[in-house]
Amino acid sequence: MNKVRFVGLDVHADTIAVAVAEPDGEVRALGTIPNRPDSIRRLVKRLGPPDRLRMCYEAGPTGYVLYWQLTGLGVPSDVIAPTLVPTKAGDRVKTDRRDAMKLARSYRAGDLTPVWVPDATHEALRDLVRAREAAKKDQLRARHRLGKFLLRTGRRPPLTMKAWTQQHLRWVKTVQYDHAAQEATLQDYLQEIEHVADRIARLEQAIDEAVKSVPERMRAVIAALQALRGVAQVSAVTMVAELGELSRFASARQLMSYTGIVSSEDSSGTRTRRGAITKTGNAHLRRIVVEAAWAYRHRPGLGAAFHKRQATVSPEIKEIAWKAQHRLHTRYRWLMAKGKHKQQVVTAIGRELLGFIWAIAVKVEAQRSDGQATAA
Repeated sequence: MNKVRFVGLDVHADTIAVAVAEPDGEVRALGTIPNRPDSIRRLVKRLGPPDRLRMCYEAGPTGYVLYWQLTGLGVPSDVIAPTLVPTKAGDRVKTDRRDAMKLARSYRAGDLTPVWVPDATHEALRDLVRAREAAKKDQLRARHRLGKFLLRTGRRPPLTMKAWTQQHLRWVKTVQYDHAAQEATLQDYLQEIEHVADRIARLEQAIDEAVKSVPERMRAVIAALQALRGVAQVSAVTMVAELGELSRFASARQLMSYTGIVSSEDSSGTRTRRGAITKTGNAHLRRIVVEAAWAYRHRPGLGAAFHKRQATVSPEIKEIAWKAQHRLHTRYRWLMAKGKHKQQVVTAIGRELLGFIWAIAVKVEAQRSDGQATAA
């Protein structure tokens, strides 16, 4: 192991800066190569036997293509969390060469934190659910533009009408203006809202089709998570696509920390001070979990749609989901009674909900693993 060479790569769309930390302690830059498969293959050949190399680079917009190529060449590699790379407080010079050398040096010292790299199935599913999330954000912006335009021009719906229902949209289509410019503006905003709605419908249908084609083990976890209140298919798919196998987390607390939904802390000596949540980790997952947590404001119950979602899951999973309803609703009422802000309370409920998500997913993954082992 003392002969292993640690290689740091500062990756950009067109170039890669390369540095190597030698076994004898020397860290040196090797220059810059094009970010192309042939160049990377030649670099690996130049550095020596693949089993004596360890390569790393920071996660970024280039994705995991380089990781898959390096592992395909037999080189053990890691994708590093960029926010957890050690940085000197007084360091004011940043170049690609220095970044590559810092990665190589820290990688050899064991100071870097690798991220989970999804396989091709998780990556494809994650791209799809993130495309839907982007469409939902576009829908919100389009609705805000139209709503503020109507408000600015004095057009207001009846007080009994809820915004953005079918009834509300029918009312918007009856609004008329004296000026052709404003009429054209209204029609453009309406067309954009209808276009985004069609886009979301197409993406949700694509998610339905994608779930049918994923491996059976992943499909079982998606179905089981829907036994929880506030977690429908899109939410369950998002969780599985963003997290992969939840059994890779040793405990529920580890999952909570990974999501960035735990309190920050600044303690020293006898002083203990905790602040807002850290917001480190996966923001997409954090958003979907907090959205699901709002459902636990209501008393425990089972509606028709909820019964349908639970039809295919085992009694053990139903028991965990029912326990979650009681515990989280009780917790919500207790925190609200203490005078906590509602958003803080829901965030705390989301943190505890992650514990139930972890328990369900780990149980299902273990059952599927045992079943496959028995079949083999």
